[in-house]
Amino acid sequence: MPRKKAEEETEKEEKAVEESTQESVEKTVEKEKPKKAKEEKAKTEKVKTEEEDKDQTILTSVEDYIKTAAYLGTKVITPTMRKYIYRRRLDGLAILDTNIVDKKLKELIDFLVKYKPEDWIVVCKRNSGWRAAKMFSELTGVRVFTKKYPAGILTNTELPNFFETKMIFICDPWMDKNALNDAKKILIPVAGVCDTNNHTSNIDVVAIANNKSNKSLGLIFWLLAREYMKAHGMDKDKKLPSLEDFAGEKLILEEPRKKRDKKKLDDKASDEQLIESKLKELQRAEEGV
Repeated sequence: MPRKKAEEETEKEEKAVEESTQESVEKTVEKEKPKKAKEEKAKTEKVKTEEEDKDQTILTSVEDYIKTAAYLGTKVITPTMRKYIYRRRLDGLAILDTNIVDKKLKELIDFLVKYKPEDWIVVCKRNSGWRAAKMFSELTGVRVFTKKYPAGILTNTELPNFFETKMIFICDPWMDKNALNDAKKILIPVAGVCDTNNHTSNIDVVAIANNKSNKSLGLIFWLLAREYMKAHGMDKDKKLPSLEDFAGEKLILEEPRKKRDKKKLDDKASDEQLIESKLKELQRAEEGV
């Protein structure tokens, strides 16, 4: 009997300890709940802020990149450009990530503003960029070569038009390959705009964007002019023309295709209703006669 009684007391003690431990755990959990909730909230807010920052651009709005089709590449994607691709469109055209386009353009501008206007040149053989390149040259005083770049003017001292420069900016590594080759021979840095079909291996400072369109090149030179003039204090004496002036045409932010199609259907339905209404009016008029 005494043994049984002792066992019962031991069980009671163990139960009491268990209950006490459980109560202590529950209290701790309750106490930790507000702290956990606070931590979760902070974590959620951090993720949200990071997502918002990810969607923000530095130089200009995403709408400007969309309006000018600066984000739109070609159907060809080189190995060195693959990492910048966001996705492909249904028609096969590559789409560049606008945040990376913006970031790389900012890196390009930060590099270019280190040079004085007389220390570098712009080369743009593609005719869709001539207008914007010339406007940039007029505003900043940077020498520009459009149409044909005379090969050898940086390397052949016997040429009458030979001159020296510290850096070259090109609009397309393929179209402006003569200037690129000259720069590599005399070991000066090259900055350039690369589309999805370009190779970036010989470019020291790479900006990524559509380099085929007058609108896209207009945006690039507009941003370059704005930031370069600001960095060198030229904006006090000269007024920067609008983005549309650089692009050479009016820029419109087109609605997504689904919305456009829906609008067309709505307009078509409205036209049909109007025609039906007119026919009914004519019918009533004839019946009245």
